[in-house]
Amino acid sequence: MNQTKLTVRIARDVIERAKEFAMHNDTTLTALIEAYLCRIPFRSGVENAPIVRRLSGSLSPEVKLEDYHQHLDEKYGQ
Repeated sequence: MNQTKLTVRIARDVIERAKEFAMHNDTTLTALIEAYLCRIPFRSGVENAPIVRRLSGSLSPEVKLEDYHQHLDEKYGQ
């Protein structure tokens, strides 16, 4: 992977806590920051929203969009 240097300004106490965390977890501050930045989605959209990720898989795979429409019809009528 091609790497480059990045300069950021962060409060000293935040950096010290992060360094301590990295040391206790046998990693580096650079690795922590890179891992965090890699979690940022390239594209924004509903499918990447945190609530969508948390709810993904909560319904049975057999549930279809038509089932939802039928539910709405039964609940609210047309």
